[in-house]
Amino acid sequence: MTASGAERPIVIGLTGPIGCGKSTVAGMLRDLGASVIDADVLAREATGPGRPTLAPIRERFGSTVFAADGSLDRAALAAVVFSDPKALADLEAIVHPAVRVLVDVALESAVAAGPLVVVIEAIKLVEGGLAERCDEVWLIECSADTQRQRGLARGATADDLERRLAAQGPDLADRLAAAATRRLSTDGSLAETRDRVEDALAEALAPAMGGLFSRDGARDA
Repeated sequence: MTASGAERPIVIGLTGPIGCGKSTVAGMLRDLGASVIDADVLAREATGPGRPTLAPIRERFGSTVFAADGSLDRAALAAVVFSDPKALADLEAIVHPAVRVLVDVALESAVAAGPLVVVIEAIKLVEGGLAERCDEVWLIECSADTQRQRGLARGATADDLERRLAAQGPDLADRLAAAATRRLSTDGSLAETRDRVEDALAEALAPAMGGLFSRDGARDA
């Protein structure tokens, strides 16, 4: 039994375009007691030293995307795939299956710990086949201006940012909307985003909790 008294926690998937605040929302949910699985972290693990993905990556992209010590040169690989849609699709076909395995292991461990909520944060939640593990899919989005401001503030060059945005497509949020249970905007202040997250979480938990979960993320006495 979990802390909610249900057979298993609710699993919420977070997805959306780059720079729209998925990690911010995940952090807020973690503060509210959720266990968070970051698929980007697991993707790095899946392509780390000695991993089986490295051989097919080398076969497809060559030695120029590897460092002298044999580790993956992520910057070099990104420069290739974010300017070539076919190359990006080929990379995802290699990496996504390995990431799904790691997510399943992490999900099993998280569920066993008994939280009310488990979160899977993944930009490729839908395309990578992870949405089917989720009870809800939250599409995290913001305005194009906010997205670019955040990307530049994190140190991305304007050219690199535009390549990444072009690779995911200007209509990504609209394409993901069909799979989304909820759409959350992160425009505005952090406090405003936190309010939206708390409201969405309370709504998501209401059926299982029978009204025992308040908006502030605490169980009612």
